[in-house]
Amino acid sequence: MLLSEVASRLNGTLTGDGALEVTALASLAEARDGDLSFYKDRKYAKQLTATKATAILVENSWTGETSAKAVIRVSDPNAAFGTAAVWFAPPEMVREPGIHPTAVVAETAKIGARVHIGPWTVVEDGAEIGDDAVIEAQVFIGQRVKIGEGSHLYPQVTVREGCVLGKRVILHCGVRIGGDGYGYNPVFLPNGTIRVDKIPQLGIVELCDDVEIGSNTTIDRARFGRTRVGYSSKIDNLVQIGHNVQVGNYSGIIAQAGVAGSTIIGDGCLIWAQAGISGHIKIHDRAQVGPAAGVTKDVPEGEYYIGAPACPKKEFAQQLLVPRQVEKMKQQLADLKRQVSELSAQLGYKA
Repeated sequence: MLLSEVASRLNGTLTGDGALEVTALASLAEARDGDLSFYKDRKYAKQLTATKATAILVENSWTGETSAKAVIRVSDPNAAFGTAAVWFAPPEMVREPGIHPTAVVAETAKIGARVHIGPWTVVEDGAEIGDDAVIEAQVFIGQRVKIGEGSHLYPQVTVREGCVLGKRVILHCGVRIGGDGYGYNPVFLPNGTIRVDKIPQLGIVELCDDVEIGSNTTIDRARFGRTRVGYSSKIDNLVQIGHNVQVGNYSGIIAQAGVAGSTIIGDGCLIWAQAGISGHIKIHDRAQVGPAAGVTKDVPEGEYYIGAPACPKKEFAQQLLVPRQVEKMKQQLADLKRQVSELSAQLGYKA
C-alpha cells in the first residue's frame, strides 16, 4: 500500500515520499525496509534513530528525529497502528458450516443455522448451539449447555453441563468452563480419623455477551447459583476463577491471576498479572489490582492496590521510601557523631 493511501485512510499528515510502499507492520526495533511502525512512548525514543522502518506513525505534536524515510502524524499513533493492522493482516479464517463426520452430536442437541462443528467434537444431550457459531476440533460440550450465536470455541475447549455462554463469546484453546469448585468438608470420626467429604457443586457458569477467555484459563462452576463473567469482560491466559465469583461488565483479568471463591469484581476493573485475590471480598467498580499483589480485603471504588498484602499505591510508594530514609538517617547520624567528636577534640573534652 502506498504511503499516501495509508496517510489518507488514517486522516494523517504525511511528511516524506507518498510513493513509498509499505507491505507489513512491525515494532521500531524489528522493522525492516517496507514496514510501517509507530511511536508513542518516550522510553522508545532511542529506537527512532535506529529503526529501519520505511515510515512511522507519530503524534501530531511530535518534533523529534528518526531514521525512517517518512512520518505520518495522527492524533493517536497506537490506535492508528491498530487500524492499519487490519489492512495488512492475513485473510480471516473461514469455517464452512457443517458437522464433521467424526463429531459426536446427540440427537437431542439443537444446532442453529450455519454452525461449524469440527473433528472429534462431542455435543451431549440437550445442548443448544446458536446460529453462526464455530466449534473447532476436539471440543466437549456437556449436557444442557447453551452457546449463543456467533460464538467461537477453539480446539480442546471444555464446557461442562448446564453452563451458559452468551452471544459472540470467544474461548481460546484449552479453556475449561464449569469444573467443580474447591469445596470440601472435613469430618472428624469417632475413631480419631478424619474423612474429607466433597461439597456438591450444583451451580453453573454464565458468560455474558462478548466475553473472551484466553488459553488454559479455568472458571469453576458455582456451589449453587452461578459463577458469572459480565458483558465484554476479557480474561487472559492461565487465569483461575473460583466458584461463585462475580466479574462485572467491561473488566479485565491478566495472565496467571487467581480469584478465590465468592469474590465480587465490579464493572470496569483491571486485575493485573499474577495477582492473588482472597475469597469473599469485593473489588469495587473501576478499581485496579497491581501485578503480583495479594489482596486480602475490599478494594474501594477507583483505587489502585498493590503489594502483598495489598494497599493503596500511595501507601505502597511510601513503604518503598522507608529503606532509603533509614539509610539517609544513618548517614546523618554518622555525620553528627563525627562533628561532635571533632568539636569535643577542639574543646579538650575526651570522648
